[in-house]
Amino acid sequence: MSGQKKRLIIMTDIGDTVIDEGTEQRGADEVVLRADCIPGARETYLALHRAGFPIVMVADGLVRSFHNTMEQHGLDGIFSAWIISEEVGEDKPSPRMFAAAMKAMGLTEQDKNRIIMIGNNVKRDIRGANRFGLHSVLIDWSNRRPYDEELPEDHAEYRIHRPEELLPLAEKLERELS
Repeated sequence: MSGQKKRLIIMTDIGDTVIDEGTEQRGADEVVLRADCIPGARETYLALHRAGFPIVMVADGLVRSFHNTMEQHGLDGIFSAWIISEEVGEDKPSPRMFAAAMKAMGLTEQDKNRIIMIGNNVKRDIRGANRFGLHSVLIDWSNRRPYDEELPEDHAEYRIHRPEELLPLAEKLERELS
C-alpha cells in the first residue's frame, strides 16, 4: 500500500503541530519569517506524504507566514490544499474553515468519516473538527495552550504526544477504512 493514494484524508493545523510557535521570528507586519519544526514533525509529514496520504493545511494565521515556514523546511509541496483563515475570513472552530478544506479536495458529506483533523488547540482544532463531524487528533506536544475540555466537543477522539505517533495512527485508521 506504500505510495498508493490513501483513503484517509489528513487535515492539519501548523502551529505547535508542525512548527514550534516558540521559535517564530516575525517581521514588523507580524508575518512569520522563519521558525523551527517541532522535533520529528518534518520527517513525519514527509513520510505521510510519501506513503500517499493526502494532507490539507487548515490553519489560522497569515498566508505569507505559512508559505515562509513551509518553504523553509521543504514542506510546501506536501499539501493537497492550503486553507488559511486570512483567506477564509474566519478562524477555527468556524465550520467555514473545514467546509473550505472539503471543497478544495472535492469531498462531500459522505467523506467525513475518512477525515482526521490534527491540532494542538482544544477550543479551535478539536472543537471545530468534532462539531463538523470529523475525527479529531490532539497533539499535546506543547504546554503553550491549556488542554481543558470545557464542552463535550472539546474531547479529542485520539491523543498523541509526539509527531512520530501520527504515522502509525494514520496507517491504523487507513486499515480500518479498507
